[in-house]
Amino acid sequence: MKRHGILNSSISKVLADLGHTDRIAIADAGLPIPAGTVKIDLALKEGVPGFIEVVQVVQEEMCVEKVTTAEEMVSNPAVHRKMKEMFTDIGMDERSHEAFKQELADVKAVIRTGEMTPYANCILHAGVIF
Repeated sequence: MKRHGILNSSISKVLADLGHTDRIAIADAGLPIPAGTVKIDLALKEGVPGFIEVVQVVQEEMCVEKVTTAEEMVSNPAVHRKMKEMFTDIGMDERSHEAFKQELADVKAVIRTGEMTPYANCILHAGVIF
């Protein structure tokens, strides 16, 4: 059994398998996930676990080079503000929600949370630690 870090074996495996520029998504409970895309479903009930909580835990173990969100995230000010704070050093690349959803077909996995607020979704691009 692991002592520290992410205990979810599916998330640990996906993160360990990432190479430079590979991408994973973290999503609210309502984001449509394309057929054939790996889904790691953490949703237990409304709001549990929350989007920001999951992003924070993943960020602790993943070297993130770039973050992609939907432009519409600004309509969810609490989530948008927290994401800006968490990624001040690299910023966020924003695109329309429709364009964001199309990019999900190319991610290694989508981690589904219990988040029930709009546009609480991101794609994390893997960097390198050297």
